[in-house]
Amino acid sequence: MNAAVANNTACETDLQRLLSDLAPVLADRPRVIRSQSTDAPLPTDVIMLFREDEGITVIAPTAVPALEQNDDEPLWAQITLRIHSSLEAVGMMAAISAALAVDDIPCNAVSAYFHDHIFVPWARRDDALNALQQLTTGNRA
Repeated sequence: MNAAVANNTACETDLQRLLSDLAPVLADRPRVIRSQSTDAPLPTDVIMLFREDEGITVIAPTAVPALEQNDDEPLWAQITLRIHSSLEAVGMMAAISAALAVDDIPCNAVSAYFHDHIFVPWARRDDALNALQQLTTGNRA
C-alpha cells in the first residue's frame, strides 16, 4: 500500500468534489442485514460485520431472488460510491441522506476505508440511484 493511501492523504475532503464525483454503482445481488449472537457461525460470504453489546450485525449477499422476499428479512440494495472519500470528510453523508429523504427512501450507510456504501430497500434501488445522480449533477439539494 502506498504511503499516501496509508495516511489517508489521497482521499477527497472537498464536499462539492465529493458530491459531483460520487459515481454510484449498484451491486448485482440483494443484501440482508441481520443481527446474530456472538457465538453463532459467521456466513462465509459476509460483506461487513460490526460487534455490539447485543450481538453482531452482519451484512451478506442473499441467494433469495428479490421477487421472493421474506417480509421478516427485508432485502437491501448496496450502492457503492466510487469516490475515494476521506474518513474525515464533512457533509457528504448528510447531503446523501437528505437527497434520499426527499423521496422518502431510507438509507443505511457504511463508511469503509476506500469507499462509502449506501444500503437502501431493494425495491427502491432505482429511485435511490436516480436521486444520487440528481445530487451528482447539482439538480437536488
